[in-house]
Amino acid sequence: MALVQKGSRLITVDGTTYRWRLRGRPTYDQGLVLSPLTYAVEHARTPGTTLVVTTDRPHPSNWIGTAGRPVLPAHVADSIRTALTAGWIPENPGSPFHLDGSAGFVPFR
Repeated sequence: MALVQKGSRLITVDGTTYRWRLRGRPTYDQGLVLSPLTYAVEHARTPGTTLVVTTDRPHPSNWIGTAGRPVLPAHVADSIRTALTAGWIPENPGSPFHLDGSAGFVPFR
């Protein structure tokens, strides 16, 4: 399934262009800082398997007021490289490939 193009950004990593998107509004659990921020990445020209990256930070628009750091293109590029090393093949169709980087996330209590 292809990402919605509205609100997505292009990034080139090692000569290949990808499209990535961060959900603008938090999910219910992200709004309450019970789950971390996630974003999705796909191959820009041949969308296949979507990469879903779970970060270690809260969504910046959470409802609790917990400070969240922005996701920078350098973070996205690192995640893409890590996922490619772990076996993600972005051009092939299939189920989403999950990359979990939530080890340092602390939910709000």
